[in-house]
Amino acid sequence: MTTTLDTTAPSRMRHRAPAISLRGVAKSFGSVEAVRGIDLEVQQGEIIAFLGPNGAGKTTTIDLLLGLSRPSSGSVELFGTAPRTAVEQGLVSAVMQTGGLLKDLTVEETLRLTASLFASATEPAEVMRRAGLLEVADRRVGACSGGQQQRLRFAMALLPDPDLLILDEPTTGMDVTARREFWAAIREDAERGRTILFATHYLEEADAYADRVVLVRKGEVVADGTAAEVKALAAGRTVRATFPGASAEELARIPGVDGCEVRGDTVLLHSSDSDAVARHLLTATPARDLEIEARGIEDAFLALTADHDGDDQ
Repeated sequence: MTTTLDTTAPSRMRHRAPAISLRGVAKSFGSVEAVRGIDLEVQQGEIIAFLGPNGAGKTTTIDLLLGLSRPSSGSVELFGTAPRTAVEQGLVSAVMQTGGLLKDLTVEETLRLTASLFASATEPAEVMRRAGLLEVADRRVGACSGGQQQRLRFAMALLPDPDLLILDEPTTGMDVTARREFWAAIREDAERGRTILFATHYLEEADAYADRVVLVRKGEVVADGTAAEVKALAAGRTVRATFPGASAEELARIPGVDGCEVRGDTVLLHSSDSDAVARHLLTATPARDLEIEARGIEDAFLALTADHDGDDQ
């Protein structure tokens, strides 16, 4: 039976200050600069996709937001106060990708134990309902699937009814249906004023569900805007065609082709002059079934976060 994530909390637009405010934030570990001067402001009710390759500084920035680390320079504020203060007041919760679960406890026991740590917490039955866990309330955590365990982490984060929810790979282990239900619930929460910041390797989730996409590379923000605005930064288009027997070497010699891929009988040609490439394919090759499409979020991610100078820090 399919369970449905639900949210019924009233509007929570109760802070005048931005949900997140980072000003000139830098963090170094010895000679390693993990974060190099990030400026970021997030308003209440926004859903922010925080993206970047491994080593870009995402985890360090999230640690700063959760008060687990202090910046070497700059300021970090959540709802106008210090991160640790915001966490202590129950304004912030996090859903991490791994850890934090006792395998021998049931789902309900885990939530009741966690709720006991807060001065005020939402009823475990309510967060189980909102996370779609009622049917597995008596199941031991160790017997839960990866997706169910991730839903449990989500339910745990909801217990203090936070105004800011920070998600690290929140849908890992979930099937397609569960992922859609999860993001539908997140969207409803955001519409009531809860702020969401999430990191994910599922770039299509950022494209589909985020109000803003923030791309970081080597500890710096390299793009900040709607998914459409970020995708527009990846210049050019992709020409897709059926071209049996084509080789990458042959395709790369076509005037205007910046890059190419061969996937069986299908070829993908990346170009800033897609019309010229399409004209060549139609008049000088046996290619057929041509399609021209704008670059996607993955193309923008790769173009904007690529390592151009060989620095692998």
